[in-house]
Amino acid sequence: MARVLIVGAGLTGSLCASLLRRELQDKVRIEVWEKSRGSADLGAQYITATSAYRKSHHRLYAELLSAGVLLPFDSSRIEGLKHKDGSQDFITPLGMGSAEVFFERHVTGLFRRGASWEVQSRAGDSEMFDAVVLTIPQQQLSSVLFSSRFALALFFPPDASFSFSWAARYVRDSSVIVYICHDSAKRNAAPSLGPSLVVHSSVPFGLAHLERDAADVQPIIMQELQRLLPGLPQPISIKCHKWRYSQVLTGMPGSPGHMTLLQFPLLLCAGDGFSHSNFDGCVESALSTITALRGGLSEGVGLTDHQSPEGRAH
Repeated sequence: MARVLIVGAGLTGSLCASLLRRELQDKVRIEVWEKSRGSADLGAQYITATSAYRKSHHRLYAELLSAGVLLPFDSSRIEGLKHKDGSQDFITPLGMGSAEVFFERHVTGLFRRGASWEVQSRAGDSEMFDAVVLTIPQQQLSSVLFSSRFALALFFPPDASFSFSWAARYVRDSSVIVYICHDSAKRNAAPSLGPSLVVHSSVPFGLAHLERDAADVQPIIMQELQRLLPGLPQPISIKCHKWRYSQVLTGMPGSPGHMTLLQFPLLLCAGDGFSHSNFDGCVESALSTITALRGGLSEGVGLTDHQSPEGRAH
């Protein structure tokens, strides 16, 4: 049984793992390594599918809806949203990060060992894999440009209440904040959990403060949030995240979906940098990657009778 490692538990990595398991079932063993300590929905807040993608990705959307992973979302609850005709919105009531992954696995080394890859983690241990897919941001590709911003999550006690009725709002009169989401209302979460807000800074603000610590930027965002939402209750917990690679501004020319760095043993790069920056862009990248993996595995990836010079992948 071939072992496949997917590095990064974002949308593309999670989709790759799910699709690969569906396509090859008991023929592969799949692991997902994520350097973070856990999953959190500070990034993608909802999914917008155009009519064309709902048709071409119908099977995937049908499965996600049937399993309750996706739910239709009424976009009229988003203040300031300019919607395209024919598109439909969805939310993930259990969160975007729902893949079974190994957290706190920070990859620090990737070594070619004959027909396999030796992958080292920051903890000092290493494991062998027959194929590796890197879905982390491709910041070193000169043709791919990313935007940067800060994301803020605020958690309130169960008895806290807000004076506004919207589930989310696009902010037009601030140079600091561009988006505010009443996250618990968006998901129809149980009142006993207490309300929560997610705030995104503007890209210009993110770029201007990119090299500052998140702890130093948090008070600036909070001051602006209190100006926009006067009377906001006192949160019991705040998390500020520096989102260095928030969205793809310019993707890889031709939108190939993935890039093959080495054919044997198989090493691939994937992510929305090779397509476009939304859910369906991640789907397109994942589908392209699965096609390459399926072909590579069928050609003998994982068989130990192939010999290749040892070396290190940079």
